[in-house]
Amino acid sequence: MKNDLYLRAARGEATERTPVWLMRQAGRILPEYRALRARLSGFKELVETPELAAEVTIQPIDALDVDAAIIFSDILVVPDAMGLPYEMVEARGPLFPTVIKSAADVDRLRIADPEESLGYVLEALRITKRALNGRVPLIGFAGAPWTILAYMVEGHGSKTFSKARGMLYKEPALAHRLLDKITATTIAYLQAQVAAGAQVVQVFDSWAGILPPAHYAEFSTRYIGQICAALAPLVPVTVFAKGAWWAVEDFAALPCRTIGLDWTENPAAVRRVVGDKTLQGNLDPCALYGTRDQVKAATQAMLRQFAGGPHIANLGHGVYPDTDPDSVRVFVDTVKEWRG
Repeated sequence: MKNDLYLRAARGEATERTPVWLMRQAGRILPEYRALRARLSGFKELVETPELAAEVTIQPIDALDVDAAIIFSDILVVPDAMGLPYEMVEARGPLFPTVIKSAADVDRLRIADPEESLGYVLEALRITKRALNGRVPLIGFAGAPWTILAYMVEGHGSKTFSKARGMLYKEPALAHRLLDKITATTIAYLQAQVAAGAQVVQVFDSWAGILPPAHYAEFSTRYIGQICAALAPLVPVTVFAKGAWWAVEDFAALPCRTIGLDWTENPAAVRRVVGDKTLQGNLDPCALYGTRDQVKAATQAMLRQFAGGPHIANLGHGVYPDTDPDSVRVFVDTVKEWRG
């Protein structure tokens, strides 16, 4: 590869400098993305059109000069493939017209065949891999089973996800049945992504932090562990569980190679727990609202905290859509110049 820094760091190997990319780098911060999106009927058309998804995936490589590409898609393609379709409502977010309420609802779900039901993502990966031609590695991803369950039961985004969390108390056996189906689909899907060209996969547990630790261990870490065990022999696996700082010790025992940190976590403390695993993160996305000098200083301060082990620079969550692309470039350039 022309630039394999990210891939080597994801394997835990030594690198000449810290590689850098951003979660949600392919998206609304880029004017070229907004121009393309304006021509389409909506978000789902973009996700489900492989040539366009590939184009958007590559845009930040050209515009921001980051060290990795992540396929443009959405975590909710998994429940959609299982038979629970979603809509993406402008200025509101995802909406499931039908939700999971009963054992009969779970029984109706299928364990999706990725080529049959998610072939558009796999084709986007194949197109992207050819177009990148070794410029940078390509990341595949999926949502963690708990986060997917949260949307399937709640039906939309929520501050509390009280219906989904309530199921864990009232009907834990039903929750496990649903999680088993989601996990089986996710494993097959990520394995198919690897076959289509993904060189690293990341598992996003966006709603990890709303669960108490005991529930997180039972209803999330357990299933993330199954995914890691299935994928780790194929490619390096990254786990990013936003807000679940207490889970780091459990993640240390999983066969994931990289652990993503949000901006509330202390990298040095995590390093003491997980040893030589690669850490990813963790600049506060709001730091990019600062002046050029402030962004540079915040980035350097972040980098100092990750000394002592392999690190992939990133934000502590996805880049916010009103972020100035010039601030993102300062972040990227500062990481590339760092030799601390």
